[in-house]
Amino acid sequence: MSYTVLARKFRSQTFDEVIGQESITTTLKNAITQDRVHHGYLFCGTRGVGKTSMARILAKALNCLAGDEPTVTPCGECDACQAIARGDDVDVVEIDAASNTGVDNIRELRSNTIYRPTRSRFKIYIIDEVHMLSTGAFNALLKTLEEPPEHVKFIFATTESHKVPATILSRVQRFDFKSIPASEIAGQLLDICEAESVEIEKDTARRLARLANGSMRDALSLLDQVLSLAGQRISSEIVDELLPASHDELFAELIDRLAEGDAAGALSVVDHSLGQGRTLDLWCTLLIGQIRDLMILRTCGPETDLVDAPSAILPKLVEQSQKFDSGAFVYMITVLEELRRSVKTSGSGRALVEAAVIRLAEASNFSSIESLLAQVKGIDSGVSPPTTGKPDAKQLPSTKKNAVAPIREVAGSSIAQTAKISKSAELSPGEGPRTKPVERPAASPPAPARSPLRRTTQDDLKAAQADPTVQEALRLFGGQIVEVQRAPARMSEQPSTGKE
Repeated sequence: MSYTVLARKFRSQTFDEVIGQESITTTLKNAITQDRVHHGYLFCGTRGVGKTSMARILAKALNCLAGDEPTVTPCGECDACQAIARGDDVDVVEIDAASNTGVDNIRELRSNTIYRPTRSRFKIYIIDEVHMLSTGAFNALLKTLEEPPEHVKFIFATTESHKVPATILSRVQRFDFKSIPASEIAGQLLDICEAESVEIEKDTARRLARLANGSMRDALSLLDQVLSLAGQRISSEIVDELLPASHDELFAELIDRLAEGDAAGALSVVDHSLGQGRTLDLWCTLLIGQIRDLMILRTCGPETDLVDAPSAILPKLVEQSQKFDSGAFVYMITVLEELRRSVKTSGSGRALVEAAVIRLAEASNFSSIESLLAQVKGIDSGVSPPTTGKPDAKQLPSTKKNAVAPIREVAGSSIAQTAKISKSAELSPGEGPRTKPVERPAASPPAPARSPLRRTTQDDLKAAQADPTVQEALRLFGGQIVEVQRAPARMSEQPSTGKE
């Protein structure tokens, strides 16, 4: 007898068995109870969250032969319910859109909708990964989807809803399936292990749930994999042997070196860590996960449920989380994610990893935007910014009398304001700094009043047009003469008054 994987063996069979989608199950149950079942549904969500299972449950609820009308509690025993659960019912057609993308496939489907179901109330078409249909296939489906026969229902499922045309979205009811919380996945794993007579620790079940990233199918696949090694008893040590460690000691040592700014020591740890046989992108992914946990502990505190860590190493993680602020963790994750993408296609991945580690180790040498803004505010308020290292021996103590006004550069312009300060006088023993009075230049005499302009006459225009300089200017720049103004006479050209 062939083995049935856990993902199929424990697939949800009723609305109440669906995990993590309570709002959707409640809506569909109310639609059946109130006789408001739509002719088209679109189930959207990531992998393994229950889209196909929900489609089959809805099909069983509509076509269950145990009653005279649709029911929210299909029996699961009649021929229709069992055939739908297996996926081979004659009146519930499941289509893989990736293998039936063309217009001809949809035309065949559309031509078959005119025939009534063989034994059930409705003829139901479940199209998985519907976004894979071609544009022509979507267009061929529009009319039938908008006004199907009374006995036809459509249920679409997709992981990429943004690829479904708006003309399709407007003709169906859309339901967005959420990622299943890790706590609910862990509870389901514990129940399945109990049904399978398997011993498993709660922390181990929660770790498997966290690795599943919100997908129940992924969690059951991981559990299947662990059972192949562990048998009937699953411990954290067995999970560590088979799956990536949730918190690596070498990563912890690397983070300590980064906190100390020890680039050489960090590179030595990287060499040891990469020697364990991990690919570069997997190494980046695991390090990002560990830094993510430190960021969450720094932000939410050690009592948070967002970090799955064994109680033995939790104090160490909490201690490391205090070595950086939240912004530093965000920066580190950003650098490592960019690195993870680069090493996949680079022929010098090892060098990129080492360069990124050096960059993180020397990050303390660079000033953050906040510190720079604080220095600018200090300059604007007349307070000298804090300096590192020994002060200059030639620097005089700052006083109100000899304070140096800084040059302020205005952003977006070339304007600079300067303050003119006199030089400090030589200090005598026991005297404080002295300053010389600032010598102000004498006021400039007022400019002579300009004489009123004289009205331009025809003679002025003719004289200007005859001037060679004016002619050359008109030739170069074009235009015309509108007004003529004469410059005031120079002193040498003014008539003599006879006075010396």
